[in-house]
Amino acid sequence: MTQVRARRLAFSLLTAAIVMASVSQINAEMIVFANGRTISVKDYRIAGDTITVTFRNGGEATFRQAIVARITPDEIAALVPAAAAPVETPAPSLAQRLRTPIEARPFAALIQSVSLKHGIDPALVHAVIEAESNYQASARSQVGARGLMQVMPATARDLGVKSARLLFDPQENLEAGVKYLKFLLERFDGDLTNAIAAYNAGPGAVQKYEGIPPFPETENYVKKVLGNFQQ
Repeated sequence: MTQVRARRLAFSLLTAAIVMASVSQINAEMIVFANGRTISVKDYRIAGDTITVTFRNGGEATFRQAIVARITPDEIAALVPAAAAPVETPAPSLAQRLRTPIEARPFAALIQSVSLKHGIDPALVHAVIEAESNYQASARSQVGARGLMQVMPATARDLGVKSARLLFDPQENLEAGVKYLKFLLERFDGDLTNAIAAYNAGPGAVQKYEGIPPFPETENYVKKVLGNFQQ
């Protein structure tokens, strides 16, 4: 009986050692952005002025080092096995979104990947999408803007989208919309308010009025996007 107990104890200790060794091999890093937001990633690599991260659920994204404040070990995430990628769900109500982090919203993984690839805060892209389409990939406005980020076909062509029909594809729409948002931020020297106003009214109108154009629609749009972004 003593020998049996000894064998069982030795087996338990060996199992525990294997589990601890497996856990210790799980990499997890916390990317802290300049605006204070964070993401947990499995690994990262730096090349020149860019950083490529590997997400814990698979997939990669590359973005500029300039938007990163620091990178630290994510000790909590390192002890938790990566979960399966979330399944896209229908757009939740406003009340639900107020209680839901952006990581759990529709198209969250895709939005994060495309946003970081172009050096844009995913939370800002979520804020624009919420104001533009409420996460409806098939949305179409009266003036012809399409998809999640309500991209106009003419703008999409300038950004390399070959067909207006492709704007109903979330990947194509996000690539075009995020590129356009990045262009506006660069044109207005990082002025978030002017860039958001230009997304709604066009950069020419913002340039003409040297700020938010005196259009009720644009004024309300800027307030809505900034409100979404700050939640």
